[in-house]
Amino acid sequence: MKVVDVAVGVIKRDQEVYISKRSDALHQGGKWEFPGGKQEVNETPTQALIRELKEEIGIEVTQALDYMLIEHDYGDKRVRLHIQVVDSFEGEPAHLEGQISRWVHIAQLSDYEFPAANVEIVKKLQADYL
Repeated sequence: MKVVDVAVGVIKRDQEVYISKRSDALHQGGKWEFPGGKQEVNETPTQALIRELKEEIGIEVTQALDYMLIEHDYGDKRVRLHIQVVDSFEGEPAHLEGQISRWVHIAQLSDYEFPAANVEIVKKLQADYL
């Protein structure tokens, strides 16, 4: 089974991170996620993240720091998540593709339902920043 490489951005400002709700029509639809998207051929995870965040939420990333790597098998799909913390950017995040999105305090992330592959990100953020 093919592994899909995904660039994931934890957009962080003070003690809050920016999350959005996946469209019900998508894989893992209706759950919350950190913005990002699939890495294209000949693209590094950082290049993919910069492109995706500009397309999806309209920000210009000025700094992205490698945070963690997660490989997860959903049974019908395998993903490799390249997670980076983005705490330096220009513009104000706003979902350009119509999804519901919001800033959430790191302590409150546990109140939201994330895809299984994202649960470790929430745990690590809460361990590192609370």
